Amino acid sequence: MQVKKITKVLIANRGEIALRIIRSCKELDIKSVSIFSTIDARGVWVRKADESVLLEGDPIRVYLDYKNIVEIAKKVGADAIHPGYGFLSENPDFAQHCIDNGIIFIGPKPEHIALFGDKMASKVAMKAVGVPVIEGTDTPITDINEAIKIAKEIGFPVIIKAAFGGGGKGMRIVKKEEEFVAMFEAATKEAERFFGRGDAFIEKYLSNPRHIEVQIVADKYGNVIHLGERDCSIQRKHQKVVEIAPSPRLNDTVRKELLRTSKKAMIKLGYESVGTVEYLVDEEDNFYFIEMNTRVQVEHTITEAISGVDIIYRMIRIAEGNKLPFMQEDIKFRGYAIEFRINAEDPKNGFIPSSGRITTYLSPGGPGVRMDSIGFKDYVVPTNYDSMIGKMIVSGLDWDSVVRKSRRALDEFIVAGIPTNIPLHREIVRDEDFKEGIFNTTYLDKKLPTFTMEAISHLEEDEEKYAKVAAIAAAIKMNQK
Repeated sequence: MQVKKITKVLIANRGEIALRIIRSCKELDIKSVSIFSTIDARGVWVRKADESVLLEGDPIRVYLDYKNIVEIAKKVGADAIHPGYGFLSENPDFAQHCIDNGIIFIGPKPEHIALFGDKMASKVAMKAVGVPVIEGTDTPITDINEAIKIAKEIGFPVIIKAAFGGGGKGMRIVKKEEEFVAMFEAATKEAERFFGRGDAFIEKYLSNPRHIEVQIVADKYGNVIHLGERDCSIQRKHQKVVEIAPSPRLNDTVRKELLRTSKKAMIKLGYESVGTVEYLVDEEDNFYFIEMNTRVQVEHTITEAISGVDIIYRMIRIAEGNKLPFMQEDIKFRGYAIEFRINAEDPKNGFIPSSGRITTYLSPGGPGVRMDSIGFKDYVVPTNYDSMIGKMIVSGLDWDSVVRKSRRALDEFIVAGIPTNIPLHREIVRDEDFKEGIFNTTYLDKKLPTFTMEAISHLEEDEEKYAKVAAIAAAIKMNQK
């Protein structure tokens, strides 16, 4: 296969992932082009890119208009497009449109994006290559009577999931038969609203599982490796909040089988680029495939921390046609890493997304602390997008030290002007169960009522006082003149 050097990458995304891709491009001596909506004009990623192109129109739709994005790529002379995560990253039509226009799509093949974008088809495909799946339906269901019949055959509790979506949208847990009709209608309507299709499937619901995912990297020559697993069990409303690599209490035998199974499946399916195979692990340590994300994950950072592999850098090299320069035995894992998603939301008011101007922004630092963030003083957080403004990644040689370091780093972190979920993270790292590595997908449901969400260090309040004192001092100085 011929290797084609990429010289310029258009980044079809925004926010911290756009900035992350720009950084890898610079290390590869590749020019980067950012696209931005009118309300993203002051975004740090816009200023860091070598070139930037304004997208006029609706601030969300402009990032989804893949035909226009490809035309822009051609106009600026970009020979590749990186989709990041979210938006168009798992749209097979976008990937194919890039290819049809002679532009390299930095990601998996369109057919794999399509396969794993269909939850039921992917379940069938993974089962066929020997991956355990949860008992449930293999075909879309829209008829309520058929759905009730299937749910009763599976046995309650069951979970209803949107067939063509994710992120917790179009998902309902049904514990009793009498709740099923209302829950099914709510799930399918939500799926229709967010994904354009109300198709759903039904699975047996596992109580108190852990959410474990395996990072895959594969080149175009059939070489596939894994980069270990991540524990993404700490979630709120099916949205990940804290991610950990490796999983602190995963049985070693189960870990080896998870990694072996994931790698073997990707070899059989001929997968290329990076991807993440996600599982639920029940209380008896049985694991079941739930989905695969055919893109870079938000939490790829912690895998980079323990493996030393730059995942974005590797995606680009694979897209160029380069072979992996290492084999499985070359990958050595070191210590633990935790990622804390920093969201602009109010933890004392039902986690309502917040927006507005950041008046103070002081990020943490020190050995083993990495910040992937778009936050800065006077940055205005918009209401149009996901509430995440950054990620704090902490790594250390053992679990105890990484928890202690996380506590220190979170206490250093100051964001004033808008509410954030930093107080929630401060509570988590002080919780005894977390410190012992004991958590599953119901962890936050049980813990949230016990958390006070107070600013433990009170640094944010101090910053506001300092700002007022500084303003008074400045006024006095002007009067003296």
